[in-house]
Amino acid sequence: MARPALRIDAVLVQAVIAGALSFAHLHDLAAAAGQTGWKAWAYPVSVDLLLVAAWRRLRADGPSRLAWCWFVIALVASLGANVATAGLLDLGDVPAWLRILVAAWPALAFMGGTLLAHSPADPAPAPPAPSTPAQDSVPDTAAAEPSPATEPPVVPQIEEIPALPTAVPVPAALVDHARKVADDHHARTGAPIDTGTLRARLGVPPHLADAIAAQLN
Repeated sequence: MARPALRIDAVLVQAVIAGALSFAHLHDLAAAAGQTGWKAWAYPVSVDLLLVAAWRRLRADGPSRLAWCWFVIALVASLGANVATAGLLDLGDVPAWLRILVAAWPALAFMGGTLLAHSPADPAPAPPAPSTPAQDSVPDTAAAEPSPATEPPVVPQIEEIPALPTAVPVPAALVDHARKVADDHHARTGAPIDTGTLRARLGVPPHLADAIAAQLN
């Protein structure tokens, strides 16, 4: 049985080359700013890890201000090192402000990685809504026998009891997703999400949005 030929992915090769160049530029900039030895090699690892952590957060939980903020910070740090080492900056005489930024990067990257990794835990699922109580049966009124009187007996009319609305079943996975959307809205705006906004974010009918909002309260 012939073995399949080895195929080289051009995109993967391009990513490896770009990553290696960016890694080297970050190392050169950190070394020029006074970070020598293993510390200069740790800076590109820190920048790339923060960039990957922010991207994974965006892919897993959807767009959020926190993930986009740290993604842009890591991207600016990477692009800034590439531009700075392209001859626009004298690496033999690095300005003081750049030395301050390089020295402050470890604390900034640690804070960003901690915020991205330790997201709030999902709250416990809400208990299922109680079933709608059965409508009380109306006792049947026995028909009165006609009396020998001239007028027949008057049978009282019983008012019909309106049927109670039945509860709309909501999947637990949809409730969990709605809870995440509500928490994200509360974190961004500081106010609880309303039913109209929840329905627009989830793309569900109004009656289903009302049932979900009832379980979130």
